[in-house]
Amino acid sequence: MFSRRIRWSLEQNEYSKLLHAKRAGGAALLDLTESNPTQAGIAYPAAILSALGDVRGLIYEPNPWGLPHAREAVAAVEKAPAERVMLTASTSESYGYLFKLLCNPGDRVLIPRPSYPLFEFLARLENVEVVHYSLRYHRQWEIDFDSLRERVTPRTRAILLVNPNNPTGSYIRPAEVAQLGRLCAQHSLAVVSDEVFHEYPLDSPVHTDWGPAAEGTLVVRLNGLSKMAGLPQMKAGWMILDGPPKICREAGERLELIADTYLSVSTPVQHALPELLRLGDGVRRQILERLRGNLHWLRSMCGPLPVEGGWYAILQLPEGFDEHAFVLDLLDQDEVLVQPGYFYDFEVEGFLVLSLLAKPEEFREGVERLLRRISRMRPA
Repeated sequence: MFSRRIRWSLEQNEYSKLLHAKRAGGAALLDLTESNPTQAGIAYPAAILSALGDVRGLIYEPNPWGLPHAREAVAAVEKAPAERVMLTASTSESYGYLFKLLCNPGDRVLIPRPSYPLFEFLARLENVEVVHYSLRYHRQWEIDFDSLRERVTPRTRAILLVNPNNPTGSYIRPAEVAQLGRLCAQHSLAVVSDEVFHEYPLDSPVHTDWGPAAEGTLVVRLNGLSKMAGLPQMKAGWMILDGPPKICREAGERLELIADTYLSVSTPVQHALPELLRLGDGVRRQILERLRGNLHWLRSMCGPLPVEGGWYAILQLPEGFDEHAFVLDLLDQDEVLVQPGYFYDFEVEGFLVLSLLAKPEEFREGVERLLRRISRMRPA
């Protein structure tokens, strides 16, 4: 009766079962996985709700690219031509559009490892296969281009990346942009860069210039209100197309047909978008201050792996520790919730992923409990 697209097990794993039992029992958990800014003690201006009251929201004006003034507001923020901006309801929907644009059933996209697990779900729902390429760590995270080249086949259609990566927090470097451009031009591949965390540099500001890659292939950058303005509930995202004019024009024409089939972005949010982006600047500054403050304190307590941007930090467990067992013990006995590295497809054992978005008092108490558990379990 049901589609083969949903071919994952629907049963809870051991981690989920324990978490459900803890919450059902009323445990006061310290959540170091928090990724929802609206639940993280961030102050939101009331004017955000007022922005949704524009009377133009009562009029339906279907436009597959999005309303012109909303696209112009995004273009100003992204420093891109408005005619290259397409609005969607979310980055997840943007991926769905792009998989429809680029892939036939059974085609492949290359995704980084480690990275956010959502890619595999989104791709398989479009009958697209995912193949992992490696990010290697040697003092800093970088693309392993040998593994990337080895995985390109005639059925490969695009290379996906997150900039900065989630969870490693590593920005793509100019030399990597140039190599990606050459590889993609050689094999007629598109580049899809998910940049939802790009405006959260944890040290110095970073600017990524995709110009060298866009000279020879289609480059699509994704972003949205969820992270840019800390407003995941507003459901507005966007794609920015770049590349050779002929390729951009053809991609835009096909995307317009796809978007016209759905017309999913709500009219009130589109009219509010310029104001939401303006108000979101203050929200984003609060979030960035939170991230930097928690990271500074974490670095004073232990040695997280280097991180350049984003919302997460990575701790490496001492050699010989069982990552899965440690996370379960930490939740069961210390009531601290963290994510194990295998959630993000780390290629080796022994990593914990912590959200820097957590409230500072909860973050500090949770990390202190975590470090105490490591000290008690450390091999002699």
